[in-house]
Amino acid sequence: MYPAELVKPMREDLTKVGFEELHTAEAVDAALAKQGTTLVVVNSVCGCAAANARPGASMSIQNEKHPDHLVTVFAGVDKEAVDKARSYMIPFPPSSPCIALFKDGELVHMLERHHIEGRPAEMIADNLKDAFNQVC
Repeated sequence: MYPAELVKPMREDLTKVGFEELHTAEAVDAALAKQGTTLVVVNSVCGCAAANARPGASMSIQNEKHPDHLVTVFAGVDKEAVDKARSYMIPFPPSSPCIALFKDGELVHMLERHHIEGRPAEMIADNLKDAFNQVC
């Protein structure tokens, strides 16, 4: 597990734009039981989370249509919450970072690490905006 002081600024990249942190399996279940659309970011300490995933997710919500709920779990920190979030993302294998869009608790769009790594944040944001425009 990573020290809290190390991941604090990485968490704040998302919480400062409105993402709610989930720390337990019960919190994940409750978030995904809500009606409407929910964006889940599995955050990470890796470089592609810093350069691509977090900025892309933040930029994506600056769109006319956006998810009703924004949540995040942190890989390597909130193990129980991450494991529960990933259980909703099956059949996709675990990866971090990753970004998933749910509608009424059902997975409707997924960006795995290989969709994020090496791609600019703007491309991640555009991909998510397209999904929002179709689903939200």
